[in-house]
Amino acid sequence: MIRADVRGAGRRRRVRVAAGAAAVCALLLAGCAGSGGGPSPHGPSGHGPSGQTGSAGPSVPVPRPDHVVVVVEENKSFSDVIGNTSDAPFINALAAQGASFTQSFAVAHPSQPNYLALFSGSVQGVTDDACPKSFDAPNLGSALLAAGLTFTGYSEDLPAPGDTGCADGGYARKHNPWVDFAALPAAVNQPFSAFPGDYAALPALSFVVPNLAHDMHDGSVRDGDAWLRDHLGGYADWARGHNSLLVVTWDEDDNDQGNRIPTLVVGPQVTPGSYDERIDHYRLLRTLEDAFGLPPSGAAAGAAPIGDIWRTQP
Repeated sequence: MIRADVRGAGRRRRVRVAAGAAAVCALLLAGCAGSGGGPSPHGPSGHGPSGQTGSAGPSVPVPRPDHVVVVVEENKSFSDVIGNTSDAPFINALAAQGASFTQSFAVAHPSQPNYLALFSGSVQGVTDDACPKSFDAPNLGSALLAAGLTFTGYSEDLPAPGDTGCADGGYARKHNPWVDFAALPAAVNQPFSAFPGDYAALPALSFVVPNLAHDMHDGSVRDGDAWLRDHLGGYADWARGHNSLLVVTWDEDDNDQGNRIPTLVVGPQVTPGSYDERIDHYRLLRTLEDAFGLPPSGAAAGAAPIGDIWRTQP
């Protein structure tokens, strides 16, 4: 009985010592063999703060950028684009310069509900690409304007500012969610020809939607990559020196990879790397809302902002 008690006491002391060592390890975030918490040689592994896969890096509050441009491409899976340097050299160069998410997912099929999810935190009950639609729900554009900030959506081939038609040439309203929210002024709905050459004149946040030939919907990956290089390459270069971000994402995949899509975030606030945390349109929306101190919309309220890609200082 005495020997058993002594052994039991020893075991309890060893448990307490091990627990104390683990606590010190957690506080120091380094130095313990087998912790697996350090960055990879290619940048952070990026398990995000969502709790879905744990966290491998520190979560930093989303920094406030001067400008954000969000480009939405179409109907390509992750592997169609990332790693495809022959057809998408510009996009892959962007991926190397910023945060590239390897587990980014759209939320629905077909296109229209994904655009609505990214813009308003809800698919708004939409399950098709039918046009027109009209909603009075909270959304990113309205939240920006209410906060005294600026927003504009730029759609290639939109026939005229404020146009509410369903299609014209390569323009498709199903890819333009801001026109579906009646509370937004017509002035936020602009053709891409109005995108300013002086990037300092950009709104706080803007969306860019290429036409059907240039967003990879009807055209090829090569066509979309060349259009993005020619029309947003200058902004990507400028953003690096002007506290601004370029976000490139896709509405959905090609029904081949479980709706896994490329998503890139590029700018001076971003730690370059390949991040394998799971994100979706709601988490990306919440991140944009947090960047500007906005109330979250719809399902974004229950989504964690992306917090592990940011530098602690620009």
